[in-house]
Amino acid sequence: MKRSGSPSATVAVLAVTSLLATLLQTMVIPLVPDFPALLNASPTDASWVVTITLLTGAIVTPVSGRLGDLFGKRRVLLVTLAVTIVGAVISALTSSLWPMVIGRGLQGSVIGVIPLAFGLFRDALPPRRIGGAITLLSATLGLGAAVGIPLAGLIVEHFEWNVLFWGAAGLGLLCTLLIVLVVPESPQRAEGRFDVVGAVGLTAGLIGLLLPIVNGGQWGWGSTRTLGLGAAAVVVLLGWGWHQLRTASPLVDLRGSARRPVLMANLATVSVGFAMFTMLFAFPQVLQAPTATGYGFGQSLVRSGLAVAPNGVVALLLTPVAARLITRYGARSSMLLGAVVVAAGYVFVALRMESIAVFVIASGVIGAGAGISAAATTKLITDSAPVTDTASANGVNALMRSVGSAASTAVLPVILAHATITVGPATLPSADGFRTTFYVGAAAAIVALVLTALVPASTPTSGVLARQHSTPVAKPDGGVLARR
Repeated sequence: MKRSGSPSATVAVLAVTSLLATLLQTMVIPLVPDFPALLNASPTDASWVVTITLLTGAIVTPVSGRLGDLFGKRRVLLVTLAVTIVGAVISALTSSLWPMVIGRGLQGSVIGVIPLAFGLFRDALPPRRIGGAITLLSATLGLGAAVGIPLAGLIVEHFEWNVLFWGAAGLGLLCTLLIVLVVPESPQRAEGRFDVVGAVGLTAGLIGLLLPIVNGGQWGWGSTRTLGLGAAAVVVLLGWGWHQLRTASPLVDLRGSARRPVLMANLATVSVGFAMFTMLFAFPQVLQAPTATGYGFGQSLVRSGLAVAPNGVVALLLTPVAARLITRYGARSSMLLGAVVVAAGYVFVALRMESIAVFVIASGVIGAGAGISAAATTKLITDSAPVTDTASANGVNALMRSVGSAASTAVLPVILAHATITVGPATLPSADGFRTTFYVGAAAAIVALVLTALVPASTPTSGVLARQHSTPVAKPDGGVLARR
């Protein structure tokens, strides 16, 4: 049945759905230290509860985007949510490791809703509202990541831990119902078939690439497993790229992704993803560290999570400002500003670690910069892609963000492991170790700044690129409406 929800209702529903995506990523963080006991598993095996979601999300983002462009973004969005709900129910019902890993892996597919939502904005909204909607959704993603930790901590303190997953399943059902009632299906369709070989190749390559990144510190960076998987991943991804360039209906338009505006924006997104996760990784540890360390504040999980929450709240409150910046000065200039603000936030906290207020302020500053940068990057990607490839183009960009986050999970623990102090019977990271991670976060933002500066000052509009990529737009009955 065709839906014709108002633009405002469509934006609100898709924003709430994207909030679910980031909540599912961060809500298990309070349970990480307890998973070995809860699941009767070793710490190494229990780490898969987090790792599998990261891997699944990285794989699903470009796949869901391409499926949405081919078969309908709303339809694929509903399927993605159904898979996520099943995964949440499996996790809620189990106390064993591998069923939990399977459930979390299915939940990782929720990341695929992000490129689909961005694509639906472009298809369902009038042009004047697209920029603001993209900015709101980008801010909502940051809010979900920021509030996920304190919200989960609060639930775990007062209820059984399984309630987390029942809550996720309930929110997934609510989002599904709202999408069915409110969100219209996109009339845009890309021509061609789904590239099964490309999907398998991308899956194998990303697993081979991300596993060493996530587990390199545990396996040893020079171990045969780490180096072997990394080398195999490079070979597989090169073969995958060769296939994408030769097939008529590629999973990812590499030629389009290689255009300078899109390429530089995607590379900058890797750095921004790294910088953002640095805060989520390091700030709670400093705030929860015992005061005997000389730098910690001994805060509870909930309080430390609330101290990080301004990251998402500020990004959300600045949504109108970010939208006006993008409209007035362009996506490239806004990306540059966002990177500078993120770097300034990290330098501030690195120089002033003496109070909780410093971390609250730095969290808000970093959130403001990351929110502006993410919204501007998505706008640039959306404007640079042909209208029939919007979701798949944003799927590649979401993949880049996942790669940046995964890289930070590998690099930051290594830094902290080499700068430790002894407090009683415990060995903990030192203040200098955390200060170094903050400077690394600032450096990642500066790298994003440099890459953004390489984006041409004026980029082609989506209409120009759509004409350059003349693509038939299919009708629902299989005919052709027009050639773009």
